[in-house]
Amino acid sequence: MIEPLELFALVPGLMRGYGGLEQAAARLRGVPERLKILAELKAATLTHCEYCIDLGSQIARRAGLSDAQLLALPTYRQSALYTDDEKLVLDYAVAMSRTPVEVTDALFAELRRRFADAQLVELTFVIALENLRGRFNLALGVGAAGFSEGMVCAVPATPPPASRAGEGEGAAASPSPAARG
Repeated sequence: MIEPLELFALVPGLMRGYGGLEQAAARLRGVPERLKILAELKAATLTHCEYCIDLGSQIARRAGLSDAQLLALPTYRQSALYTDDEKLVLDYAVAMSRTPVEVTDALFAELRRRFADAQLVELTFVIALENLRGRFNLALGVGAAGFSEGMVCAVPATPPPASRAGEGEGAAASPSPAARG
């Protein structure tokens, strides 16, 4: 299994830049950590990135999320396991992770009522960064790495797409660039 950092290492300048983004994200303290972790994990489940879901579930458990909360993530809106702020942040992660992005004026107005401008920028950044991670990993065939092996893991809200880029219906599956070595 090829890890994301091994792939970034193939282009040292890109790895340095990406490392800077990750370091900046790790230093952010304006939004409660639990909210950021939930937002990132929800984004991971929406991109269907196995690596991100695997690692994100482990991080979420360490941040205090229960197995029940991880399993309720696809139906968080109807769950009593999440606070109003958590549901709002999860709504934002969903809206941001759609293609095209679907952040409504009403959603953004509600976010502005609950969070300061700097907090919104921070929250937006961590969700966007998780989308970058997931799409990068998916395109290059990075799979789960066993971070949550034997434990409850968050699941995608919908089944993963039947095909991947370059593998349309009827087309022969070809290995990803990562699998080609």
